[in-house]
Amino acid sequence: MGSRLFGYVSASNTPTLTYPDLGVPSTVEWLAIAGGGGGGVTISGVTLGAGGGAGGYRSGVTGENSGGGASAESAISITSGTTYTITVGAGGAAGVSGSNTSISGTGLTTITCTAGGRGGGNNGNPATGGSGGGGQVGVAGAAGTANQGYAGGTGVGGSTYQAGGGGGAGAVGKACVAVGTGGGGAGVSSSITGTSVGRAGGGAAANSGGSASDGGGEGGVSGTANTGGGGGGATGAGGSGVVIIRQSRSEKFPTTITGGVTNLTATHWVFTFNASGTIGWS
Repeated sequence: MGSRLFGYVSASNTPTLTYPDLGVPSTVEWLAIAGGGGGGVTISGVTLGAGGGAGGYRSGVTGENSGGGASAESAISITSGTTYTITVGAGGAAGVSGSNTSISGTGLTTITCTAGGRGGGNNGNPATGGSGGGGQVGVAGAAGTANQGYAGGTGVGGSTYQAGGGGGAGAVGKACVAVGTGGGGAGVSSSITGTSVGRAGGGAAANSGGSASDGGGEGGVSGTANTGGGGGGATGAGGSGVVIIRQSRSEKFPTTITGGVTNLTATHWVFTFNASGTIGWS
C-alpha cells in the first residue's frame, strides 16, 4: 500500500501537513547475475567456436529459483545506516570469460555471482564459470557453479561444426550432433520487476544452427546486455550482468542510491543496477 498524506487546518487557516513515519525495510528481495562468457573464437578460419556460458544467477525472491536448479535464497536483512555496494560484472569479449557481480555491505555476507565461462575454440579449452562454456570439437563442456548455473555442452568429434553450446542458468548447453543442435542452455525467469523476464541463457555454438534464448547469443551474436547471457561462438561477446533490488512501497525509500534506475509497481519500489552503484537506508 502506498504512503498517505495526512493533515489538518490550524486556527489561522494555514494547512499543516504531516507525513507517516515509514520505517527502514527489515529485508529486501534481490536478483544478481554475473557477466556472461564470450563465445569461443574460430580456429583456422573454420567456424567451430563453442558457445559462452551464462553468468552465475542468484535470487533472493520468494517463490522463485536461483540458477543450477536451486531454490531462492534468503532476502537481504537491512542494517540502518549501512551503504551497500553493488558491483555489476561485464560480459567477456569473444574467447574471454565474463566478470563477477556482487552485493556487499557491513553485516552482510557478500553475495558473489561467478562470471560465465568462455566457450572453447582457438582461445583454448572452455572455462568453468557461473555456467560453463561449451567445448570445441572433441572437448567436454566446462562445469557450472553449484546453485548458479549448469555446464556447457560437449563438442562431438568428427566434424568441424560440432562444438557445444554454453551452459545456462536453467539448463546444460547442448551438444552439436547435427545441424540445428549445439544450442545454448536455457536461462531462468524472474518477475522481480513486475513482469516475467528470462535471463542468463547460454550462447549457441558457431555455425551449428542451434538456438539461444533468455539473453544468450546465437552463433556469432553477442549476449544481451544486462541479462548475463553467453556469447555465440565465433565472435559473440557475453552480455553484462545486473542487480535488481525491490522493497515494499509501505517502507522507507532509500536515503542513498547511486547508479540505479528506480521504478514503481503497484506494490513495490524496484531498483535496477545495470552498472555498479550503491544503495542504503537510514
